[in-house]
Amino acid sequence: MTTWESFIESEKKKDFFGDLSSFVASEYEVNEVFPPRGEIYTAFELTPLDKVRCVILGQDPYHDVGQAHGLAFSVRPDVKIPPSLMNIYKELRDELGLYIPDNGYLTKWAEQGVLLLNTVLTVRAHEAASHQKKGWETFTDDALRLLNEEDRPIVFMLWGGPARSKAKLLTNEKHLVLESAHPSPLSVYRGFYGCGHFKKCNEFLKEHGEKEIDWQIENVQTSLLPNLL
Repeated sequence: MTTWESFIESEKKKDFFGDLSSFVASEYEVNEVFPPRGEIYTAFELTPLDKVRCVILGQDPYHDVGQAHGLAFSVRPDVKIPPSLMNIYKELRDELGLYIPDNGYLTKWAEQGVLLLNTVLTVRAHEAASHQKKGWETFTDDALRLLNEEDRPIVFMLWGGPARSKAKLLTNEKHLVLESAHPSPLSVYRGFYGCGHFKKCNEFLKEHGEKEIDWQIENVQTSLLPNLL
């Protein structure tokens, strides 16, 4: 059975990956790059291939200090919620009536089978799109092709131009492909607000006998209160 580990090993043997690896290694040596080197593949580590039920596809990692940790749109609990994620939370509130949590730590989603993937997996500090067209797109395209071959229902949420360009790779009629504008403040009003993706995802999974995803990210501060007394 193919796993993400075997997939990544096979990708590393391809011609494109040698150039990508050299570029990324030199970037980490010379510049500040996110996420930390050991967290590049966190999305794959937290969401095994055979457990993927939904893919949320973004563009590239957050590029401010301390934000990116290998899951698209997620930040660690002690990091301020970025504007794009706040807009995602607002859409969840409007679609499903969820409360907006005090943190942006999305590992709960990943552990339920939501692959939080960007089209590009690294970025130079404070320079959005600085690692585009270096090879990551080939890698993530291959990951999407592998998921497309899965013989079970998977929901793909493609947010923003780079993500939506991948729709052509997703041809399996068993899957549901949803597209919208990116949730960033620059484009959220161009179709992300009101997209209904989270509700549509759960309805699709339920129709196919799959467990719905619990999208509510809980507050961190409340859960810490007993330890402070």
